[in-house]
Amino acid sequence: MTSIRKDQICALLKGIETGDAASVAVVNQEKYIQHNPQTHEGGEGLAALFKRLSKSSPRVNIVRVFSDGDYVFAHTEYDFNTSNIGFEIFRFENDKTVEHWDNIQPRKGPNALGHTMVDGPTKASESASALDKTEINRELVRSFVNEVLINGHLDQLAQYIDKRFYTEHNPLAGNNMALFEIAASDGTSISYNKNHRVLADGNFVLSVSEGTVDEVHSSFYDLYRIDNGMIVEHWDTIEAIAPRSEWKNDNGKF
Repeated sequence: MTSIRKDQICALLKGIETGDAASVAVVNQEKYIQHNPQTHEGGEGLAALFKRLSKSSPRVNIVRVFSDGDYVFAHTEYDFNTSNIGFEIFRFENDKTVEHWDNIQPRKGPNALGHTMVDGPTKASESASALDKTEINRELVRSFVNEVLINGHLDQLAQYIDKRFYTEHNPLAGNNMALFEIAASDGTSISYNKNHRVLADGNFVLSVSEGTVDEVHSSFYDLYRIDNGMIVEHWDTIEAIAPRSEWKNDNGKF
């Protein structure tokens, strides 16, 4: 079931290139909850969106795709009129997806160390020992986000990040600093206020959080790779949340 669901989501996302309405067959239109504020509710909204986007000859590349119970989450490259990097989350009930969240950011970089927003390992470790640590890794990231990013306990940083092997993919990184260190270095004010969701597949963990960037209401999607109980790699997208008056559905970003 897991591999089938991942294949279905990859086919759905690739449908953006063709505008084929059949690509949204995996969506349960009667139950579908759309959390992208710029997209209309339901499968028909997706079909119309795909048809519109296909006119710009888009290219979609699914860099990474993972699963966590009834969730499938993907790290993607989108080349429309502009190039963007995104994270997509889909929740399934049986063989249909019934809920969707995403976070899109214009592509920037590579950063000063030559890392792009998407390069690096693409698959979760398939070893039994790594899969057995999924819940441990989930709780590690949950604790890191709450204690360090939200509560600001920077003195605990060494408990979570192994700086000897750490790789940072944020395009602003001048060296392998963590996100909040990057922000501080260029005067950007980043505040994590609430963690909404932590999804995990072996040694990869995706955190979904809410906060502000220079006082602009924003969403943070942070993907971490874990090795030997420590964070050793980080990818992210940050997106400003549109004003409520501009939303095309009433479901909220999170």
